[in-house]
Amino acid sequence: MKNKRQEKILEFIKAENIDTQDGLLRKLKECGFKVTQATVSRDIKELKLIKVSTGDGGYKYAARDESDPKQSVKYLNIIRETIISLKCANNIIVVKTFTGMAQAACAAIDSLYHNRIIGSIAGDDTIFIALDNNEVARELVDEINSKLDNKRK
Repeated sequence: MKNKRQEKILEFIKAENIDTQDGLLRKLKECGFKVTQATVSRDIKELKLIKVSTGDGGYKYAARDESDPKQSVKYLNIIRETIISLKCANNIIVVKTFTGMAQAACAAIDSLYHNRIIGSIAGDDTIFIALDNNEVARELVDEINSKLDNKRK
């Protein structure tokens, strides 16, 4: 059932400009899938979906092209253009972004550093990232800050 649902999600995002989890949830329910928002959220994470520009000022979900070496450059650009500050709170990193940019920044951070991140959540202008321990959190903040500093120089 999970595989069929995730295949359907990929079909939806290829055929339409779906920009929210609610949009995916609604489409899945229309097709007879009994899902919750939490299930859709997990599917998005497992499928490594990203939000891309629609060209008209909006965004939509898209499948990440794992074979594209330019993808990491795109993620770094998103990080550089959206993040205002990062701060450790023990094993949690608090990231402040420009208004409306937290989702994009969170997706970029998740994609680039997924092997170190336990989980993340993004609001409108704030991201919380959970890591295994304080040291890993500090290392990740330093690494991301070094990417930001390169742009600011």
